[in-house]
Amino acid sequence: MPVSELPTAYGAVPLTARLRTTPEDFVVEEILGYDAEGQGEHALLWVEKRGANTDWVARELAKFADVAPMNVGYAGLKDRHAVTRQTFSVQLPGRPDPDWSAFPHAEVRVLAATRHSRKLKRGALRGNRFVLILRDVQGVREEAERVLQQIAARGVPNYFGEQRFGREGGNLAQARAMFAGRRIDRDKRSFLLSAARSQIFNSVLASRVEQGSWDTALEGEIWALAGSRSWFGPEPFDGALAARLSQGDIHPSGPLWGDGEPPTTGEVGALERAVAAGYADLAQGLARARMDQERRALRLMPRELRWRWLDDAALELAFELPAGAYATVVVRELATEPAA
Repeated sequence: MPVSELPTAYGAVPLTARLRTTPEDFVVEEILGYDAEGQGEHALLWVEKRGANTDWVARELAKFADVAPMNVGYAGLKDRHAVTRQTFSVQLPGRPDPDWSAFPHAEVRVLAATRHSRKLKRGALRGNRFVLILRDVQGVREEAERVLQQIAARGVPNYFGEQRFGREGGNLAQARAMFAGRRIDRDKRSFLLSAARSQIFNSVLASRVEQGSWDTALEGEIWALAGSRSWFGPEPFDGALAARLSQGDIHPSGPLWGDGEPPTTGEVGALERAVAAGYADLAQGLARARMDQERRALRLMPRELRWRWLDDAALELAFELPAGAYATVVVRELATEPAA
């Protein structure tokens, strides 16, 4: 099911609006979660880019510093059609920094540079801060305020966003072709495996949203720890778990499919196995690829959610999300793009 057709948590979406009218309407700032050490052979760069691809920026930094592309690291891919601030590392053993202010691309600026002992690795990220502006807003403001209050209190379904599936879902088609025996470039394989897992996860979550259980406990639940990849269960749901669920310390989880059986039992286990059976080609392909059975939280709780109306047709949203979460799944509860 395309992401645009997945069920929402709070009923009819109250607004239509345009997102990313300009890159400045979608601002993302990376949160690493640790500070540079101030010494070492890696230059740690705080970079602002506008309308630029993360991989392209990394290659251009390597070219400018006269190092191999493999000597440049970053924690995560950032949206191209946006203004983003993120950290890159450039390995310069025994060499001084070049003049980063002379980096020859107007759409990219090195805002700060310091030194660190290690290369920045993919996934070494606590989260991201977003400031988004919805324009050409139409709808009932009171209903939008109601949904925003609900999001602040309860969060949103933690779907994988459309970026995970590629243009018109092309990553899924390629994953199916790969599982059927087509040779795939090695650097694409992980993206296609992730797309297959994400499709099964989104479908499980959609079923939980439809039954109203995406943020509540069912029999056989596996619990995801907030801010962590750790999980535990199943175990009897008691007052202590209920308090942790209410406080946002734990969330119900869904499957990142792989080899073997998911750890859920009871009602949750039956639901997950039934959904996976509907995607037998993807589930079997992931098992043959020896992917581990892992878990992802079903509930996404935006932190420090704030909003303000810039005028009658422009709404600004600001919030922080953990790594791996998508700002667009927050926005989709509030607004849809107007028909072309």
